[in-house]
Amino acid sequence: MAVKLGELIAGRYELEELVAEGGMSSVYRARDAVLERRVALKVLHEHFSRDAEYVERFRREARAIARLAHPNVVTVIDRGEWRGRYFIVFEHVEGETLKSVVQADGPLPVRRALEVAHQIGRALAFAHELGIVHRDVKPQNVLVDPGGTAKVTDFGIARSLEADDALTESGTVLGTGHYISPEQASGERADEAGDQYSLGVVLYELLVGDVPYGGENLVSVAMRHVTEPVPSVRERRPEVSERVEAVVARALAKRPQDRFPSMDAMVAALEACLAELAPDPRPLSAEDETGVMQAPPAAPVPEPPPPHAPARRRRRGLGLPAAALAAAAALLAGGFVALELLVDDGVRGLPGVGGSPEAEGGDGEARVALRAVSDFDPDGDDVEHPEDVPAATDGDPATFWTTETYQSFSKPGVGIVLDAGEPVALSRLVVTSDEPGFTAVVMAGEAAEGPFEEVSEQREAGRRTSFPVEVPDGGLRYYLVWITALEARAHVNEVRAFSG
Repeated sequence: MAVKLGELIAGRYELEELVAEGGMSSVYRARDAVLERRVALKVLHEHFSRDAEYVERFRREARAIARLAHPNVVTVIDRGEWRGRYFIVFEHVEGETLKSVVQADGPLPVRRALEVAHQIGRALAFAHELGIVHRDVKPQNVLVDPGGTAKVTDFGIARSLEADDALTESGTVLGTGHYISPEQASGERADEAGDQYSLGVVLYELLVGDVPYGGENLVSVAMRHVTEPVPSVRERRPEVSERVEAVVARALAKRPQDRFPSMDAMVAALEACLAELAPDPRPLSAEDETGVMQAPPAAPVPEPPPPHAPARRRRRGLGLPAAALAAAAALLAGGFVALELLVDDGVRGLPGVGGSPEAEGGDGEARVALRAVSDFDPDGDDVEHPEDVPAATDGDPATFWTTETYQSFSKPGVGIVLDAGEPVALSRLVVTSDEPGFTAVVMAGEAAEGPFEEVSEQREAGRRTSFPVEVPDGGLRYYLVWITALEARAHVNEVRAFSG
């Protein structure tokens, strides 16, 4: 049954105006009769409401956003079903989409472009910390309020980074053509690195006024993302600094392992770009409650690593020609798989458009400070780059502790010891690496030299890997990231710990 303006949804939300319409759903400005406030109501299209897969995708969006209490994410208020139609209720954001801003104003001032990208990056880094990847980052999915705050929305194809989820898996092309990462275009599983690539496209567009790759159809655009070099920002806009161009180029690297090791690292690089600009005439403060950077940090920030560092290990996967063919095949198979998500470039708005203390862990989790104190190589020569050990907890994702380079890895393991300062019952350890692919397990003990016992399951490390941890009552002080299998060598860029 079609919904109509003036109807009272679920006895509470009175529809006032259709403000956005996309492939899967329509968005209305509505009045909450209970709390007497404006809200945005997103209603799944009637024919999708009869499809279990789309209903689950819609429910997933509500669950994902409900976990993201962040000033740069549109807040979800409610969800439900009404006469067979599924809906989500969002906060109502006065303003317009970032796409509309660019279409109306053209390229943004460099500082403003960096500030907006910084806000989006903070929102995505927070989502990644909670194990959620967006997978459809684009200016149409970012709202800008009158105060200039950017808010990310439309987590409709978001997924858990750790869930064994059959929905929207490999072989299905998801995302939007002009902002899709090469690996997504090739039908591969999307992760945080894909969000980073899409944010790189958004930043390019904010600086230049246009996307880096155009084309007559989705297939040609996707293939250009896979095969063509990254266009130079400075050729289109010479006043952009080399540092800013390096950030864009690194985010748009074809291979995920050549991008930043995490979204946090990209955010830090954007802050470094802001730091080198002329002082902002606005009032000085480090950051206001909306997350908008008001002034660059006083201390100098190191130059980000080069955008095209040479590969240090072989990565299993498609070469560029094969990936290009896979992209075309994935897009063409089944009459454009997930087409309703790929053609969203023409969507006429988003939730909340058209009307007049950040947590680091999951629910109930608290951040625990760790200090990397020693390498651990009892079955080797007892030396495993001890000079690099502090880099694993120095707060800089660009630095790392590294193992030796092995022709063959035949010993039980090698690792790095971390000190919590006192016995603590950790619930989770998160390892970031720009050399993923190794296998590791978390161990714990009462002394830095051991003995240690396993407190997690073994996992193959990605760019960011969460290890759920179970320790005895009372906790333990020392934790060991114990690497049991690797190809050539492994990097540990950052280790974060949580309890609760």
